[in-house]
Amino acid sequence: MSGGMNDTPRSDRFTIGIFGITNAGKSSLINALTGQDLALTSPIAGTTTDPVKKSMELLPIGPVLLIDTAGLGDTGLLGGARMEKTYEEMRRCDLAVIVIPSNRIIEGDASDAIASEERELIARLKKSGIPSVIAANFCDDGLPDAEVREAYEGTGLPVCYVSAANGRGIEELKKTIADNAEYEGPDLGLIKGLVGPGETAVLVVPVDKAAPKGRLILPQQQTIRDLLDHRAMAVVAQPETLEAALANMKIPPKIVITDSQAFAEVAKKVPAEIPMTSFSILFARQKGDLRLLREGAAVIRRLKAGDKVLVLEGCTHHRQEDDIGTVKIPRMIRKIAGQDILFEWYRGNSLPENFGDYSLIIHCGACMLNRREMQYRIRTASGEGVPITNYGMVIAETLGILPRAMEPFEES
Repeated sequence: MSGGMNDTPRSDRFTIGIFGITNAGKSSLINALTGQDLALTSPIAGTTTDPVKKSMELLPIGPVLLIDTAGLGDTGLLGGARMEKTYEEMRRCDLAVIVIPSNRIIEGDASDAIASEERELIARLKKSGIPSVIAANFCDDGLPDAEVREAYEGTGLPVCYVSAANGRGIEELKKTIADNAEYEGPDLGLIKGLVGPGETAVLVVPVDKAAPKGRLILPQQQTIRDLLDHRAMAVVAQPETLEAALANMKIPPKIVITDSQAFAEVAKKVPAEIPMTSFSILFARQKGDLRLLREGAAVIRRLKAGDKVLVLEGCTHHRQEDDIGTVKIPRMIRKIAGQDILFEWYRGNSLPENFGDYSLIIHCGACMLNRREMQYRIRTASGEGVPITNYGMVIAETLGILPRAMEPFEES
C-alpha cells in the first residue's frame, strides 16, 4: 500500500470491523487499539447506535479503517435497524474482530461462553469468507477458565485474550490482525501495467459541476496519486486543451485517461495509436471484474420494452441538472433500446432486496467503495443471473467506442 495515513482514501484502506454484543467493550477496544479516546464508552447498553469509523495506521498493514458497530442483540426500539446497519458494514470488511466478554456468567455448559448472536455472526463471517479474529475482552486479571478458552478456540478462529481497560494483549491482537490480513485492494493499482516509471499519462479532466470549486473529484485525485506512486508523470488537460497538450509533447503519452462524460470528444482528438480509456474503467479493473462488466455493457443492445434497469451509486452526492446517473445514462440507453426502459436508483449503502427483479445493473465507478464491497455487489448480481456493468463502460458502449477503451487492458 502506498501513501501515508492521512492521504489514503477510506475506500483504499484495509477495513477492520469491530463486532460484538452490546457492552462487550467494542468501543473501549477501539480506543485501546488507537491509543486515543475516539469512541464514546458507557456502561449503558447500546451506546454505539450507528457505525463509527476511524482511520489509523496499523503496521505492517499500513493505513486501515476501523468500524465500531452497534451491539448485536440490540433490543431497543431501533434495534432491528441498527442490526441491519451492522450486517451492512460486514459486507465491506477485509477482517472482522469479534469482541466477546470473557467475564460473562455461565450457567450450565461452558459452550454457553459464546452467545447465540455471536455464533450467528461467526457463521455469517465464515460464509462470506471474511478473515476473523476473536478478542476475548475483560481479561483484566488473567485468562478465563480453561473450559471457556476451549469454547472460544473451538470456533476455529484465532483468539486473543485482552483487556481494553489496562492494555493487556492489545499488541498481540494487533499482530494477530496483521497475521490474518488478506488484502489485495490498492495493491492492484489503477495504472499498474499501463504506465511505468518516467512515462507520461494525459488525464482529461472537465471541470465537473459536482466537484466543489477548486477541487478535483476523487477518481481524478486517486489516479494522479497512483501515477506519482509509480514514479510516472501526469499531464492534465481539459477536453478543449487536449489537442494542444498532445502537440506540445515531444514523446507521445503511454495512455490518455478521460472522464467518461468526455469520451466522444476525446476519442476524436486522440490518435488511434495512443491508447485511451476512462477513469471509470480503471476503477472497474481495480475493484471489479473487467470481463464480466464488459459483457454487461453489451446487454444494453438487447434490452426490450418494460425491462427494468437498476442504477447503483456508492455515494450520495448532490444531483446536478444533467446528472450522469439519473439523466445522461438513462437518456443514452433509451436512445438505443427505446423509451419504455424503466429505471430505479439506489444510493450509498442501500441495496434492493432482490437483484433478480432487474434485467441489467449499472454501477458507478465505485471510487467511494472498497474492493470487497464492490466484489460483494458483483457476486450478488451474478448469483441471481443479472448482468452488471458500470458508468464508463455504458457510455463507451453507447458511443460505439468500448473496444477502443478496452484495448489498453488486453496486454496489461
